[in-house]
Amino acid sequence: MNNSITEIAELIIRSFEENFEKMLMEKKDISEFVIETKKILDQVGTILAKEALEMMDSLVKGDSRRKQNWYVHEKAAPNTLATIFGEVHYHRTYYKHKTETEYRYLSDELMGIDSYDKMDVALKSRLIEEAIDTPYARSGRKAAETLQISSQSVMNAIRELGPVRNNEVKISRSKETPTILYIEADEDHVALQAGGCSEPKLVYVHEGRTQVGKERWKLQNPRYFGGMYRESEELWNEVADYIDTAYDYDKIEKIYLSGDGASWIKSGATIINKSIFVLDRYHLHKAVKTAGAHIENAEREIWRALKREDKEYLKVVFETILDAAETETKAQSVKEAKTYIMNHWENIKYHYSKDYSGCSAEGHISHIYSDRLSSRPLGWSLEGVDQMARLRVFAENGGNLFDLALRKKQERIRETRAIELDLKLCRKKIRKVSGETIDNLPALNSGKRTQLALALRGLRGI
Repeated sequence: MNNSITEIAELIIRSFEENFEKMLMEKKDISEFVIETKKILDQVGTILAKEALEMMDSLVKGDSRRKQNWYVHEKAAPNTLATIFGEVHYHRTYYKHKTETEYRYLSDELMGIDSYDKMDVALKSRLIEEAIDTPYARSGRKAAETLQISSQSVMNAIRELGPVRNNEVKISRSKETPTILYIEADEDHVALQAGGCSEPKLVYVHEGRTQVGKERWKLQNPRYFGGMYRESEELWNEVADYIDTAYDYDKIEKIYLSGDGASWIKSGATIINKSIFVLDRYHLHKAVKTAGAHIENAEREIWRALKREDKEYLKVVFETILDAAETETKAQSVKEAKTYIMNHWENIKYHYSKDYSGCSAEGHISHIYSDRLSSRPLGWSLEGVDQMARLRVFAENGGNLFDLALRKKQERIRETRAIELDLKLCRKKIRKVSGETIDNLPALNSGKRTQLALALRGLRGI
């Protein structure tokens, strides 16, 4: 430890002097100074990480509990761990159990490093964070500037994390339950490597919209759910559980559920208590335009019939449009639009309710899914679609990827540790080594009143 702290102190002082002189003499920008300083701090990070790993190895080697069951099989076995600072090269001891044919790197286990780990959780979570928004190859470059990380390594980090459940982000109980809730739903269409496409679903619950700009609106307290589901009932049960947890259900008077009329969306109204299905305006407008675009004022008359809830007049309008269709293809598209609208007649009238706030599902699909999954010419696997959809939902809900990755890993390895150390004894050893190291620093004992010396004397309590 003595050598490491001295090395760090000398490195920081030397690099500061060199970079400051370069900035002064070569008229460099402060940003260039910051970049060079970051490189040095990354280097310091690798030194400190190496020191921590090897200090743990030393504590394990001297621990009486370890000596009861494990003996040294190989000293100073080398290893390399990729971190957010860069590669950390260190040595640790390889042990064999005294009675079992079992070999372990005990200090690595105590530091949360599996035998197959090549990078730490902090780096993996940063890789995944970048991959949520950018292609795998680019995310590797952005996450660690000093390392060459392949697309495969990024994908492996995501696969290792596994599926991210929609309830991973803590659900907060609302202080006040609104009388009306809103649910909106849609799906994306994502190309698969094997051909065809998948349809990840997206559902979100909110308390209404507030205007934040001339033509911009913000959802109040939104909560998102998404991924690939074989049975839509599973998704709707998650939504129902969330509403029951976040709100006092008895105080909710009604829930508007908006979507394009797909059967999986409409099925939500049979599962979510107090919900009313409303055909979203985007798809309604699309159907109206398909039916009446080729005849002057036809669209206007369709909208008039819808607003008045005059079903008989709407039938007359459609008959007029069909009579004017010039081709069989056009007539067929008009018939399909008519069927679509008529089948959702009861679900359309709620558009004109004062407490209905509309539906922005298409925009949310574009923002949450399409920007990453389908707007680029990419081919995905089904597993990849599901994981990326869930990761983007997790991020939209404000989830912390490092906390999630660390928690999942700790759950996986907690039961596999072979030993536990005597923490009181370890603490005494660390304090003794740290005190001796600070006392022996040249920068502290030189008598000079430099900033480094003052800081170190403060640590020693002088």
